[in-house]
Parts: sequence; structure tokens; C-alpha cells
Amino acid sequence: MLHIESLTKEYRRGVRANDGISLDVAEGQVVGLLGHNGAGKTTLLSQVVGLVRPTSGRVELLGRDPVAEAAWARTVCSFQPQAQAPLTGVTARQAIEIVGRLRGGSLREVRRRTSALLAALDIEEWADSPAEKLSGGIRRLTAFGMATVMPGKLVMLDEPTNDVDPVRRRLLWAQVRALATAGHAVVLVTHNIAEAERTIDHVVVLDHGRVVAAGTPAALAAGREMQLSLSFDGPLPRWASSGRRDGDRLTLTLAAADSVEAVAWAGRHTDRFSLNPAGLEDVYVGLTRGESDAVLVA
Repeated sequence: MLHIESLTKEYRRGVRANDGISLDVAEGQVVGLLGHNGAGKTTLLSQVVGLVRPTSGRVELLGRDPVAEAAWARTVCSFQPQAQAPLTGVTARQAIEIVGRLRGGSLREVRRRTSALLAALDIEEWADSPAEKLSGGIRRLTAFGMATVMPGKLVMLDEPTNDVDPVRRRLLWAQVRALATAGHAVVLVTHNIAEAERTIDHVVVLDHGRVVAAGTPAALAAGREMQLSLSFDGPLPRWASSGRRDGDRLTLTLAAADSVEAVAWAGRHTDRFSLNPAGLEDVYVGLTRGESDAVLVA
């Protein structure tokens, strides 16, 4: 579906927003782009949809060049940008239906899809309210509806869950999964890593414009680090690479090789503790805070 090879975007003074990025996205796959603010995620999406011209490298979408054929690319791509959609003067329902009609959907199909999305995202209550009166989260969900009412072969979502409450975030993730099940390729940018881990098939971690890790969430997390959680208010043990406190609860991150020593240490302080593999969010933090300069492909 989408093939990106050695893609580089350089701005003035040698600043590289993207630096030799390569990745592939298949039909029915959800690929998550993770990275700190300014890591180059939005720039990457903008090049795929033809909004930004690469400095070098190659983008291939359905066997064609979306950079050279930007108008065509926008017919086969659906894109929810990071910025809030301009909704002044319309209701949520009207905004979604207008985009659906612009993308070539019949009036009957667009109305059916719009009603289904409003219900699935649990925003029917505000469907016919003026957009100026909607909260940021409802506006974000409306923008998701606009991007997916008549979805292209490739759907790109730039931080779609920003401002959305926890319950409706789960509903949105379910709709993302439904898009992939229907055969669409989905590329999304998110900072809600723990939630996205249940939806994403493949992860690409960007750091300063470069790919520093790629693979399935399970493969990236496997064998890298462990987390020990217990009630303890003393100093961190020497084998802990980091620790965070939540009240009297301490969660320590450690290398898998130190697990035996960690269990023995925890047993000396309490009989109630847990030791589990670190999740994707912990792996991401480790990769982007300078703990490793190596590129990890799992």
C-alpha cells in the first residue's frame, strides 16, 4: 500500500525534520508513529499526502508517486490533521456530511455513515449543535468523523485523541481497528501510547527525524526491561535504572538480567510486590531519552 524509502526533509540551515526514514504500511494494518514533539511525525504525514515536498528519498502509494501526483493522492488518502478542524458556521453532522459528499459519497451513503459514526463515537447528543459551542474533545471526534466518513485506501490520523475523554478515546480506537478490519491502511500519530498499544499492529519510533525502533509492540517490549512495583519509601536500589512514586507505591524499571536480584530485594521488604515486563510506553521513553543510540528493528 505505502512504501517510504530513505525519505529526508531538510529545511533551511541544515535542519532535518526527517532523516532517511524508511517504512512500509500494508492493507489492513495500523501503524503507529511515536516520538517527542518535533520528532518529524507530522512532516512525514504531510509528505505522503503531497502537502510537503521531500528533499530526497522516495514515497510510493498504491504504486504511484503521491508527491508528483498530489491531487490524486488526496483522493486515495484521508487525513485528519493535528490542528482542530475549522467548523465555524456548521454543526458536527453537517461538517461530516459535507466532507463525505466532497469525497464522492452518495447522499444516502454519507448520511448513513455519518449517523453510524456519531453513534459509535457517542456524540449524537451534540450532532446538531453549532460547532462554536462544542468542547475541544467533541470537535476532535467530529474531525475524526470527517476524515473517516468516506475513508480512502490510506487513512492518516495526526493525534486523533487529543482533548478526548477516556471513554470516548476507547470508542475512537475501536473505530480505528474497524477501518483496518475493513481493509484500509491506517497510519496514526499519538502520545496515548498505553491505549494505542492495544490497537497498533506495528510501531515506528522517531527521534530527531530518525527511525530508532520499529516492530510490533510485543516484540519491542520483549526482553528489554522489567518493572517492579511495591510499597517502599527508601532509596532506589543500585540496579534500578529509574523509579517513579505514586503515593507510597514505588515502581522501578530494571534490566531483565537483574530480575532475580530484584525479587530477592523486594522479598526482604514486603511479601506483596509485582514484577512484569515493561510496556511499550516504557520502551518508548527509554529509546527517546538518550539511553540508546542504536536503531532497533524487531
